[in-house]
Amino acid sequence: MTALDAAFASVRQGGPSAVLLGGEAGVGKSRLVSEFGRIAADAGARVLTGGCLELGTDGLPFAPFTAVLRDLVHEMGADAVASMLPGRTTRGLARLLPELGEPDTGGDPAEARARLFEEVLSAIEHLTRQSPVVLVIEDAHWADRSSRDLVTFLIGNQRALSGLLIVVTYRSDELHRTHPLRPLLASLDRIAWVERLDLHRLTRHDTDELVTRILGREPAGHLADALYHRSEGNPLFVEALLCCDGELSSELPESLRDLLLDSVRRLPEDTQEVLRIASAGGEATGHALLGVVSGLDEAALTRALRPAVIANVLHSRGNGYAFRHELIREAVHEDLLPGEHGRLHGRFAEAIDADPTLVPPGRAAIEMAHHWHSAHDSAWALIGAWRAAAQAGRAVAAAERLSLLARVLELWDQVPDAAMRIGADHTRVLEDATLAARDAGEYERGIALATSALRELDSAAEPVRYAQLLGYRSHFREKLGRKDYARDLEDALQYVPAEVSAPTRINILLELSHCPPKITNERSYAEEALALAREAGDEASEANALLILAMFNTEPGQQASTGSGPLQLIARARGMAEHRGADEVLLSAAVNESHLLEGAGEHELAAEAARRATARADIQLLSRTSGSVLAINQAEPLFALGRWDEALTIAGEAMDRYLAPGPLHRATLRVITGYIALARGDLAAAARTVQAARDALRSARYEDQHQLPLARLEILLALAADGPAAALAAAAQTADRFELSGSSPRYAWPVVTAGASAVLAAARLAGTARDEGLRDEAAGLAERLRTVAEKLEAFGPAQRAFELTFAAADGQAARLLAAFPDGEGAGGDSDGGPGAWDQAAGAWAALEEPYPLGEVLLHAAEAALAGGDRDGAADRLRRAAPLAAGLGAGPLGEQVALLARRARIRLTGDDTMAGSGAGANLGSGSGEPAGELGLTERELEVLRLVAAGRSNREIAAELFISPKTASVHVSNILGKLGVASRGEAAARAHALRLFDPV
Repeated sequence: MTALDAAFASVRQGGPSAVLLGGEAGVGKSRLVSEFGRIAADAGARVLTGGCLELGTDGLPFAPFTAVLRDLVHEMGADAVASMLPGRTTRGLARLLPELGEPDTGGDPAEARARLFEEVLSAIEHLTRQSPVVLVIEDAHWADRSSRDLVTFLIGNQRALSGLLIVVTYRSDELHRTHPLRPLLASLDRIAWVERLDLHRLTRHDTDELVTRILGREPAGHLADALYHRSEGNPLFVEALLCCDGELSSELPESLRDLLLDSVRRLPEDTQEVLRIASAGGEATGHALLGVVSGLDEAALTRALRPAVIANVLHSRGNGYAFRHELIREAVHEDLLPGEHGRLHGRFAEAIDADPTLVPPGRAAIEMAHHWHSAHDSAWALIGAWRAAAQAGRAVAAAERLSLLARVLELWDQVPDAAMRIGADHTRVLEDATLAARDAGEYERGIALATSALRELDSAAEPVRYAQLLGYRSHFREKLGRKDYARDLEDALQYVPAEVSAPTRINILLELSHCPPKITNERSYAEEALALAREAGDEASEANALLILAMFNTEPGQQASTGSGPLQLIARARGMAEHRGADEVLLSAAVNESHLLEGAGEHELAAEAARRATARADIQLLSRTSGSVLAINQAEPLFALGRWDEALTIAGEAMDRYLAPGPLHRATLRVITGYIALARGDLAAAARTVQAARDALRSARYEDQHQLPLARLEILLALAADGPAAALAAAAQTADRFELSGSSPRYAWPVVTAGASAVLAAARLAGTARDEGLRDEAAGLAERLRTVAEKLEAFGPAQRAFELTFAAADGQAARLLAAFPDGEGAGGDSDGGPGAWDQAAGAWAALEEPYPLGEVLLHAAEAALAGGDRDGAADRLRRAAPLAAGLGAGPLGEQVALLARRARIRLTGDDTMAGSGAGANLGSGSGEPAGELGLTERELEVLRLVAAGRSNREIAAELFISPKTASVHVSNILGKLGVASRGEAAARAHALRLFDPV
């Protein structure tokens, strides 16, 4: 309760908060959230509660949200609920509750699903403007996939709301290893504002207290011992074991099922009979439905139910009844005889079929499917599943629709006249299941279903239908990263000449022209699609074709500057898409525009193009499908501009907010955050992002833009974490794995330059240690990289900056390698002097990229010192130091400070290192001035607290900085003092008497 109160307090202060509450059955989850809900309501909050149904796994989508919505409509009225939504449109919510009007039909299922999600979010957001809202989702272990996705969506968007607390309960003992809730809980638990709590069994002391409260007096010692021994601290067991006379029941069996049934068996026989019937009805059964199935008149039914309600076995709920605990219903249901089980479910199905109003609106088909299946009536189970699948499709519940269609296919051979009964042949069911698999993201199953349907179709008789199935299968293979996915599209093209179906041919041509160059990359596909679209007057497809042709018109470097031909084509396509209202084409235009601008180094324009599209996508309810791409196209230029915290925020929101970014996008987001972690010295975090990106790309096809940035990060991480030899090995492995000279220069140049950094570091170390083996490895890799660089062109200023950086690093490494006694290992065309590095610095400065600018200025200073130009080195270091500090790039800042100390260069003021410096409060016994340690005033403050034994969190609190900033300061101090631990740093400070009173 304390944790829930704290979460509620955080929400009332405007912060996001969610609690995942787990525990075994009977441990008290529902009681806890019920008590908390009462307290929150007393504090002015609106409490919304919805429970997941066991039936949900059989195809009842969005059950908890339908319950919440129904309660809101009952309380406020349908018009008031509609008024909470933009434009008073309830097309999405009407899929869950028919009282809200006519649901939207047709269209893209993904867009409809996104609209439904956004309408739920908008309704809750409206409520939070009036008062805090507590949304409770109970029994999430029974949640259908659609409900799980919607919970994920709402939690991911909590930062956009103010005043929403989400509480999700689940049975931890139900979560077997393959349970679908397990990965979701793990994913949500990584979100900063989500707290995961587990309710454990009661201790002996707590059990005694519970019994005391139930009885109103302390129990006798023997009773307390026996209760704790029998219940093992489960509160539900305690209540069930404790008789009304305050003694332990001796007649109850040991198992939970029998314990729960005991309270039922005490009731009159006619009451038990009604309970057996009600147990087959599900979590809650309407009074009228129970009367029809039981065959009892109103008076007899009321007489039979009253003892169960009085005994707290049943609770009244709306117009029906629910068991006090779902476990009681389960126990009663499992106690049915086999024949009785089937007959009861059959009677429920027949009653609902005869009068669908006996169940809540929109649930008849799904509930009948459940009951016929449980009754083991193959024919009616097949019909019910077919009808329920159609209802699930209307509710944008793709996973449930796929499950129901799979049941139809399973039952097909058991029903001789199956096609006649449902009005569709086997191939039609396979096609519908294929579409459901596409919408649900079940790509492997989709391939199998599409392949089965293709076997049954006559391509000559139905070429369009055949081609569409090939297109679906290609889509599945492409999503799985299969290299052969374009083959299906090429085959499909043969079946649909323009005179057979121009729209189908246009779609296939557009898909083919999207394929990467190494698969099939024919400009003619896009040109034919453009011609056919113009002939058909299809502006959306015409705009799409123009976008593709714009990408064909770009240089191989995948970049285009403002006003260039490709961007003019994109602008034309955007205008046509706006006129046509083609939202997806508009988003594609923004993605392409930001991608090309970023390639040209126009980072601000690239970020702004993606940002505008993101705002528009939110309004149009399409951001769930394109959000991760747009997030990448914002985070990447922000990273280049040195706005790292903004980039991290956007990347984090994309991972949290957008539903399941695909592996390629997930990997790219991880790599961006990995570069920042590495540059700021958090090697452990960088290593985690590398591993996560590797996992995401493990089964994906190769694409330059995904694999090469990861390879570059791996090289740089190896250099920082394990040294030059490891970096050389990583760079050599990259050169072995990928054909860098034939890759896109946009992604190849950064990898080649990272390899040159490894060579330079190895050359420097080999020269110092006179390590000929390391020298030879460095020279060999340098030659390989030089060969690649000679074949790579540089398009635009960004690639030119990498080319200049490579040339400077290669030249300086060649000079170092040539310094060995035998003179071997020399090579390269550049002299590697400060002039080469200054050229690179000028290129990075023009691009306004502070981090690579700081790096090359450091190297330029090293080269200047090597040439005896101390003043030139000082100037370059003084330019690099504030760049590193502004970025929080600790390692770069340390290297700058170290070189300055070695050269006795002050980074501010005069170019001497005399004096105490940095405002240190030095004791008279100080044998080494703090200024010569290179410590800043803030670092001296941090060192003082380290010496006092303070933790990073305590330091942060005292200095009003974040714990991460404190950690960076401590890392800098350890490096500057040349020590390995905080204890050694404290000992050094005490030995130098830095903080002795003057």
